[in-house]
Amino acid sequence: MSNYTAPAAPTATPAAPAPPPEPAQDGPPYLPQTAILGGVPTLALDGPICAVFLAFFLGGAILNMTIYQTNRRHRYKFLFSALLFGFCMARILALTMRLVWAAYPTNISVAIASQIFTAAGVLLLFVTNLVFTRRILRAYHPFFGWHPLVTHAFNLLVVLLAAVLLLVISATVQSFFTLDAPARAADRAIQLAAAAFLAAVAGLPLPAAAAALLAPRRTRIDRFGDGAFRTKFRLLLATAALLFAGAALRAGAAFHPAPLRAPERWYHAKPAYYLANFGVELVVVYAYTLARFDRRFYVPDGSRAPGHYSCAAAAEYGGSAAAVAAALAEFEKGGGGGGVSPGASKRSSAWSGRWSSAAAGKGGRWPR
Repeated sequence: MSNYTAPAAPTATPAAPAPPPEPAQDGPPYLPQTAILGGVPTLALDGPICAVFLAFFLGGAILNMTIYQTNRRHRYKFLFSALLFGFCMARILALTMRLVWAAYPTNISVAIASQIFTAAGVLLLFVTNLVFTRRILRAYHPFFGWHPLVTHAFNLLVVLLAAVLLLVISATVQSFFTLDAPARAADRAIQLAAAAFLAAVAGLPLPAAAAALLAPRRTRIDRFGDGAFRTKFRLLLATAALLFAGAALRAGAAFHPAPLRAPERWYHAKPAYYLANFGVELVVVYAYTLARFDRRFYVPDGSRAPGHYSCAAAAEYGGSAAAVAAALAEFEKGGGGGGVSPGASKRSSAWSGRWSSAAAGKGGRWPR
């Protein structure tokens, strides 16, 4: 009888657990095919970050509404304080929707709403910088800045911003509700064109303000607001550079998508997402608010032609009608023969005559 024992059969190595299956999708909305900027939020990581931003944006909303109401009680109208209040409230809503998405990560409808609210709010800051750029251009080069073509170009740009926003919202929503390849290709083309356009608009104040500063002037500066103009330039250029950096990063991420299951790229990571969106915008809001942009970029009501910024400011502060009319005439005289638009000159003269007549019945003082 043999004592030989057959060796035991080798034990099989247990297989790694299979990844959880994708949720079955019988209909729309469908999961995106590429990585999302910032990824899918989680309460453990995104919750504290969103809470901090919520607190700061709430503080910005309170500050700007307080400034707006205080100014309004003194009959000092500066609507951009109210606009920044609205922007902060929009950002509070966007962050709240991101927290809801973190609580319900498989709810694609909440994800769509969160992305739309995040993308839409920043346009208010773009419009603010465009208006401030136009004011600086009109101050340094009044007869060019007040030219009807330049005025219409700025107005058209604001209209295009609103139209692009509507197109992006439509394309984003449709991309979640269709599997048709041509339709998705059209949606992506709209999103890429919009991202490039928004980045260009965000950066437009940089060359425009630089050109206004460096181009030779034919008149004296038509000053507005409080403080030195170099501070206005620095504030505008700094905020425009920050907004351009954020828009450029978002555009770069749109032009270089990553597959949904591929390793995360740096521009899709959460630090890039929060810095390019909420971080940049928070710095811009507080930079304008704490620098009292309601004083620095204020222009008097009724300004419609070259010379009105500084002359109407004198009117609001009670300067004599004769002195302000003389200042306006001197400003027009200093414009140089070829630089004065006939239409602008007529508007300035009519404005001066109307205010002078009104002042005549008030003891030679400008009406308040």
